[in-house]
Amino acid sequence: MIDLVKKFFDRRTEDLSTDNKRERPHDIHMAACALLLEMANIDDEFTDSERENIILILKSNYNLPDEDVTALIEATEEELKGSIDLWRFTTLINKNYSIQEKIQIIEMVWKIAYSDGRLGKHEDYLVHKLANLLRLTHKQLIETKLKIIHDERR
Repeated sequence: MIDLVKKFFDRRTEDLSTDNKRERPHDIHMAACALLLEMANIDDEFTDSERENIILILKSNYNLPDEDVTALIEATEEELKGSIDLWRFTTLINKNYSIQEKIQIIEMVWKIAYSDGRLGKHEDYLVHKLANLLRLTHKQLIETKLKIIHDERR
């Protein structure tokens, strides 16, 4: 398992000498996963439901097999331990994602925020902070929230 994680996420084996080079897909996936994990952990209650939702979201949005999703989550959790903020993750997303793709990220974050059927004050704060870091408007944030709430009620 550790070999799979190393093989999948070892950034040092590839020459990244050019600043203009797009990030590799797993770097972007890790950045998105970091935002989802942070949302799940913001209230100090990382539930099985939240973990299952993160797995489903990553599998469906990035077409990753189960073993890659597991490796991605584990590697991202390690990255988050050494991180003091989410700026580097959101910067990576900003450099590589369109507005529509960033809106999709916020939709995923809202899904995790509402995994338990309610929105706590810390979750609300974090999603607003993430939308700001991703350079999304308040209107885009609220539209995605309403979409997720509407979808949850079906």
